[in-house]
Amino acid sequence: MAHVSDLIATDIEQYLKAHENKSLLRFITCGSVDDGKSTLIGRLLYDAKMLFEDQLAAVESDSKKYGTQGEAIDFALLVDGLAAEREQGITIDVAYRFFSTDKRKFIVADTPGHEQYTRNMVTGASTADVAILMVDARKGILTQTRRHSYLARLLGIRHVVVAVNKMDLVDYSERVFARIVDDYREFAARIGLEDVSFIPLSAFRGDNITAPSAAMPWYHGSTLMGYLETVEVNDSRLQHTAFRLPVQWVNRPNLDFRGFAGTIAGGAISPGQRIRVQPSGRESTVARIVTHGGDLERAVAGQSVTLTLADEIDISRGDMISTVEAPAEVADQFETTIVWMHDEPLLPGRPYLLKIGAKTVTATVTDIKYQVNVNTLEHIAAKKLELNAIGVCNLSLDRPIAFDAYRDNRDTGGFTLIDRLSNNTVGAGLLHFALRRAHNIHLQHVDVDKAARSALKHQQSCVLWFTGLSGAGKSSIANLVEKKLHALGHHTYLLDGDNVRHGLNKDLGFTDADRVENIRRVGEVAKLMVNCGLIVLTAFISPFKSERRMARALVAEDEFIEVFVDTPLEVAESRDPKGLYKKARRGELKNFTGIDSPYEAPETPELKLDAARLSLEAAADAVITTLRQRGIIAD
Repeated sequence: MAHVSDLIATDIEQYLKAHENKSLLRFITCGSVDDGKSTLIGRLLYDAKMLFEDQLAAVESDSKKYGTQGEAIDFALLVDGLAAEREQGITIDVAYRFFSTDKRKFIVADTPGHEQYTRNMVTGASTADVAILMVDARKGILTQTRRHSYLARLLGIRHVVVAVNKMDLVDYSERVFARIVDDYREFAARIGLEDVSFIPLSAFRGDNITAPSAAMPWYHGSTLMGYLETVEVNDSRLQHTAFRLPVQWVNRPNLDFRGFAGTIAGGAISPGQRIRVQPSGRESTVARIVTHGGDLERAVAGQSVTLTLADEIDISRGDMISTVEAPAEVADQFETTIVWMHDEPLLPGRPYLLKIGAKTVTATVTDIKYQVNVNTLEHIAAKKLELNAIGVCNLSLDRPIAFDAYRDNRDTGGFTLIDRLSNNTVGAGLLHFALRRAHNIHLQHVDVDKAARSALKHQQSCVLWFTGLSGAGKSSIANLVEKKLHALGHHTYLLDGDNVRHGLNKDLGFTDADRVENIRRVGEVAKLMVNCGLIVLTAFISPFKSERRMARALVAEDEFIEVFVDTPLEVAESRDPKGLYKKARRGELKNFTGIDSPYEAPETPELKLDAARLSLEAAADAVITTLRQRGIIAD
């Protein structure tokens, strides 16, 4: 199933060899709703003879049922495969299609035009070399045209074709085409798009798709297919950049072989070259370049290879192999651009998993510098990023990684953010540069450490994290536990939610974003106190699982004891010692946990207290017993 070639009938092996050696171009079609993206791809597949007879018969039948072109074939149905897409005549999901010509192979992604599906467009654009931006000749440049142009530039797509479609509906007017060209050039200059081409066409009628249109004698440029067959492929550009091999697998089939496998993300490598492994900084020399077809004397970007080294050095999945002459940067704090792709907003201070190449680390957005309004390009202050929002943020990791700026290498500068609880992909990001403090600030070694401080106090330091609804009894139980520990001669400190908000966190409110920051700060203070050798008690609602997990991760595994003070909402509300539930019910207190803000109960706490049944004394004794059982305090 491919374009017509005489070699298919005369010399199939020669045809397959020629086909294997063709370059591959990945491109997307994007733009506003109903601009003809799916129709264009359907026309390309049809003209490239990539359709079996039964497929053509099926689309002819579907055109009569779902089509929008009367008796003619509706080419959009070739790629709009979802029932909802056909019924509404729109694209929702990203549809990928393969086709080829004598000169090149293609993978095209048909991306949706609706703003609510921006995340789908980002997915399709992340690997594309070219963006075909569809513009309806009748409507000109629209808001979504600008949005997708900005995203294409943001995601590093270097070549943009503005396909002015439906020229047949404006009588193939040169004046209409020229006006759109002028309007778009002005916008492209503002966002920094440099390589922009303009082609007037009709996807439905096939004008300027594969052959010049007789209806537009005033146009003397390339056809769309001619452009796609000759534009530079990204892999060829990457072959001239610095060498990068993200290690995907340590290949150890037997005791005599140890290689490091991955796909080359940039540059070229040969046996005998000196390399550096990052982030460790260890150096060695390439001994062999191993592939399934045999050893290579040179490997370039895009090839999957296994490198063996002259020295036995520690390399793990997720490490980066670079040349000594042009190593990647290493840092743990960055300025980034993040495209948020989840219904739950991004909140500064909340921990996420960051995946870059084969490496996964814990990441926290420390600051949203601004959100970008992609329609007007203005910078907007923001405390969180909602679905489809784009923001420039500072990002902090729990360990250094090797990276390149996204503008230099998309594979080593692009990342995804993953929710730690659901494992859903919630965001995509681009690394700009390492923050200066990432290089200038280092941990200072001290001789008197946590173990020494704990030994002096004759106790093991830990965090007792009391969590539950307002009115559950957290502060009362924690206060009594501290009194009992003090009577036993132990060194403690109680961090209470209300007390902390009078000082350290008095600048924070009760929005989700402020609650996250509240717990982040308390977690960091508790960590410092654990390092002092103290038994730290914290009494906070701490409603979100993510933040409790973040606090847990700050200390050693055996130093965090989560105490769930389990009190039914009706019991807590009946107590209401501060009258807060009444205010929340009257609408005077917004974002109140249990009323109009959720509480995510712990699933596996170290201790669960039935506070509706237990007395304060019994609850406190249960905590003391747990501390003894865990060896925190002596019997």
